[in-house]
Amino acid sequence: MALVKGTPAPAFEGKDQNGQPIKLSDFKGKKIVLYFYPKDNTPGCTAQACDLRDNYQALQKAGYQVIGISTDNEKSHQKFIAKFELPFPLIADVDKTIHEQYDVWKEKSMYGKTYMGTVRTTYIIDENGLIAEVIEKVNTKNHSEQILG
Repeated sequence: MALVKGTPAPAFEGKDQNGQPIKLSDFKGKKIVLYFYPKDNTPGCTAQACDLRDNYQALQKAGYQVIGISTDNEKSHQKFIAKFELPFPLIADVDKTIHEQYDVWKEKSMYGKTYMGTVRTTYIIDENGLIAEVIEKVNTKNHSEQILG
């Protein structure tokens, strides 16, 4: 089933950069920016994470909890957070379970080759656990603006 506005966000559980469990139900009653990105320390992903970092106070003021998620491991996330001073958790979805729940692990192509990878997507989840918005055409340098409208 496609995840569209108004449908329940799939319940997930993963581990953050410190190996601590993090799940959707931890944020009951809060708005969440759940953003899926391909890889730590790559230009687009770094631009996106830094834009969210630079606008983190505005996002929090608007009531959002930001959670990033990629298939990188905890150690990679720790380095990424330290290097760019990211104030929000990153989930290590190494086995791609959450990616598959949110339908962002898909076939992609580059230079004529096809491969499986993360399709950069952000889900805005409301206080009731429903998907309020799906941002598929992410502007990595101005992502906060897309979220805050």
